[in-house]
Amino acid sequence: MGYRFGRADIAFLASATGRAALAEVDRLELSPATHLRDLERVRRDNGEHAAALVETVRLRRKAAAKLHGAGEWLFTDDALQQATPTTVARHRAARLAGRAVHDVTCSIGAELAELAEVCPAVVGSDLDEVRLAIAAHNLGARWWPLSGTATGNVLLAKADALVPSSTGTVIIADPARRSDGRRTHDPAKLQPPLPDLLDAYAGRDIAVKCAPGLDFDRLGWSGEIEVVSLDGAVREACLWSAGLAESGVTRRATVLSARGAPEVLTDAEPDELLERPPGDWIIDPDGAIVRAGLVRHYAARHGLWQLDPHIAYLTGDAVPEGVRGFRIEDRLELREKTLRQELARRDCGALEILVRGVDVDPDALRKRLKLRGSVPYTLVITRIGRAAAVFLCTAHV
Repeated sequence: MGYRFGRADIAFLASATGRAALAEVDRLELSPATHLRDLERVRRDNGEHAAALVETVRLRRKAAAKLHGAGEWLFTDDALQQATPTTVARHRAARLAGRAVHDVTCSIGAELAELAEVCPAVVGSDLDEVRLAIAAHNLGARWWPLSGTATGNVLLAKADALVPSSTGTVIIADPARRSDGRRTHDPAKLQPPLPDLLDAYAGRDIAVKCAPGLDFDRLGWSGEIEVVSLDGAVREACLWSAGLAESGVTRRATVLSARGAPEVLTDAEPDELLERPPGDWIIDPDGAIVRAGLVRHYAARHGLWQLDPHIAYLTGDAVPEGVRGFRIEDRLELREKTLRQELARRDCGALEILVRGVDVDPDALRKRLKLRGSVPYTLVITRIGRAAAVFLCTAHV
């Protein structure tokens, strides 16, 4: 549990005195080994503000990998955990460029910062006054709890997400994904509940960020469902209402990377595949593609095919550019004695084990194989038809 910030903390941290104190605290190591010594020093120099200063510096350091240019921002621990990564927020903002938007769960303003760059009018609202005060600092806007005020093209105001308070705007919402302190995939247990949110804005253009683990088929969504990953990790799903969706598209996978341009795939693309024996390579598609149900579409785009029509592993004679692939060196039986002997013969040391469609615990299997060599390999354990299949591979990017 992080430090519980109050309005007085935010006012101090945003002041000239607070900014100077933060600069001094940022020079400290603040590691587990130095924490007590550093905290005592900050208490000696800053009294009652010590905890807020230390927590803010800690959160800024943590935010650096997630939010671009947030070195002067303020946070709470929960708000930072829930904040949309800049790259993902920028992608969504690009889809809404030129529209007036209202983020009804704006929190500390991570989404608003990107929307303000491309949208003519941006409204942010929340019921949490501390988070609104933080958002005002982060965006360089001013805010009063009762009336709200705008700076530039951004307006911040206190409002209930379930009570519409703007007209002519696209609604953006990010319901909290925890219930009773635990992460939930039940739409009715989100905060605010997803069914209530959709009812409140029926007939409006709306984009709702959700956990990628939601059962999309049971949701009965009539617009587009986009699953987004960033640098290999699935970050979120976004429900786009019909008025914001591309014609003919109900599923979209967006693969974002800090290394290059995004790859976008939709269910409007072809998905016809040939049935062929395994090629020279195995490809494990990005999680966004798998979660969006677009494995066949991805395979068709890149000239690949499936090892098994019910398993997400793909195979082919070449690997898509920039994608990690596994060159097949041998095909083995799923017998521990056989695997142990063959891996020892090949001087296997580090072993990556990928499993789909077969009940195998990779960590437990790796321990039982007792590898002592020096050559890295990858085992791909899967099912083809009714039989288990094991491919000994070398990984390449």
